[in-house]
Amino acid sequence: MATTNTGSGALRARSLPVRAVLAAVLAAAANAALVAAVQWVGIAPGFRALTYPPVVFLSVLGALGAAGVYALLRNRVAEPAATFRKLALAVLVVSFVPDLALLAADPAATVAGVVVLMGMHVVVAAIAVELLVSWRGER
Repeated sequence: MATTNTGSGALRARSLPVRAVLAAVLAAAANAALVAAVQWVGIAPGFRALTYPPVVFLSVLGALGAAGVYALLRNRVAEPAATFRKLALAVLVVSFVPDLALLAADPAATVAGVVVLMGMHVVVAAIAVELLVSWRGER
């Protein structure tokens, strides 16, 4: 009969993929709701960056990418949660640069549209950090 490791470390390791998928689903759903609101209000009509395909795809990609980084940090640094929070904040700030560049590059971009897009980055980051680090006591 095979033995199973049911220690808290093993449970956390197995739960990370579940939390990663949950983060991806919640981030995509929250940002899809924002797309619906933006389209209903009429912010930046024609601004492709605020449509479902790129928003849902990039929300999922961002959450899963965050999970991958967190998984790497858990095995390589002494304080993975603190390091991940700092790194997530830095990446979030850097992620605003391409959004701001859209104001010059995309004639359909508006200041309001870009602010919403930046807010969507905050949504993904907040959900990822909460579910990957804070949920179930991995502080």
